[in-house]
Amino acid sequence: MISRLASVLAPAFGRMTVTADSPDPVAGGTILVSNHTSLFDPVLVVAALRGLGVEPVVMAAAGLWRVPVLGGALAREGHIPVHRRTARAASSLDGAAEALAAGRCVLMYGEGGIPSRRDSGEAAPLPFRSGLARLARTTGAPVRPVGQAGARRVSSGRAAKQIAGVLTAPARRPRLHVHVGAPLSLPEGLPEATAAAHRAVTAAWRTAAARLAG
Repeated sequence: MISRLASVLAPAFGRMTVTADSPDPVAGGTILVSNHTSLFDPVLVVAALRGLGVEPVVMAAAGLWRVPVLGGALAREGHIPVHRRTARAASSLDGAAEALAAGRCVLMYGEGGIPSRRDSGEAAPLPFRSGLARLARTTGAPVRPVGQAGARRVSSGRAAKQIAGVLTAPARRPRLHVHVGAPLSLPEGLPEATAAAHRAVTAAWRTAAARLAG
């Protein structure tokens, strides 16, 4: 349901396009790592991935599980709550490893949160946390970078601006783009793997942002 809903909402809020570096389909059991800029970008990325034949398990803030209806859907479909800054935070990686072992793709955000900027412009991804590298090393799962641009044109800034953006987006029809990079070979060390993943997602984001400017 989550993927189907995203595939309806994303094109309703803007003009969405999708590109990929590789013609090969995304293999089952792949870690997909994306930049995170807006409350809207999970909708955008999940919709784009569904168009490529992938319905990922999403690692998302645990607070979403308390939202009526949405929380139940997230739980039923096996999405993974991330309890940030708590003793339970590491358990999300265990859940992700189980999903990967079952052949499902996992979508995660290397930055671990949304930047606190108020403008709607594009900016390179913030430094990544080590969770992605630890998950990849533990599971041996392939990794593919995802870059999205345009989500902040739908939703960004303070609450009033977020609401105004969502309400006006169907009329404004902002351009939205998602770019899926080629599979990565991450180095062994956690710092090196984290940096390599960040570079790859940044490159995918630059491609997506260039599409908006073109």
